[in-house]
Amino acid sequence: MKRKLFRAAGFIFIVFAFTSCEGVSTCKICQQNTYNGTTLLTSGSETEYCDAALVRIEATPDVTVGGITSKWVCR
Repeated sequence: MKRKLFRAAGFIFIVFAFTSCEGVSTCKICQQNTYNGTTLLTSGSETEYCDAALVRIEATPDVTVGGITSKWVCR
């Protein structure tokens, strides 16, 4: 009896473990903007990024060369 309950509990755990992340994705609309100080010079096209691509975009540091700063802006 214990063996059957253990197997049933294990099966239920496996089912929930594999389906718990389905449909859960984090997405944001991001664009790359270029600033001169606080003035917006150019704005890239808005693109939707999800999951690993979004993490990569958000981890990208701002780049400043000669007072011109390029950075990703996500909403």
